[in-house]
Amino acid sequence: MARLEYLELPVGDRAAAKHFYAEAFGWTFTDFGPDYAATMSGDTDVGLDAASDKVKAPLPVIRVDDLEATLSAVEAAGGSIVVPIFAFPGGRRFHFRDVDGHELAAMQAD
Repeated sequence: MARLEYLELPVGDRAAAKHFYAEAFGWTFTDFGPDYAATMSGDTDVGLDAASDKVKAPLPVIRVDDLEATLSAVEAAGGSIVVPIFAFPGGRRFHFRDVDGHELAAMQAD
């Protein structure tokens, strides 16, 4: 079953963004390398991406059971693939645009 896993936000300064969300909402973040941090609540989480080479706007990430089947289903439904399947620490994902041009990602955990 597919579910919204997290929302990835491009940020200019990861430390400043972490501080803001900690002060405003009490969130804590786990660092994944020098440019990425994420909440680890076990519910829908927030990722902060300071590299921003792939993400230019907030990116909803949908967790799926079968990444290749989801890619095929996205294309069959009229979506377009923006970033092909790639690996990241903890899984694999791809980015796509829906029929209205919104960019999203689908991910499968390891």
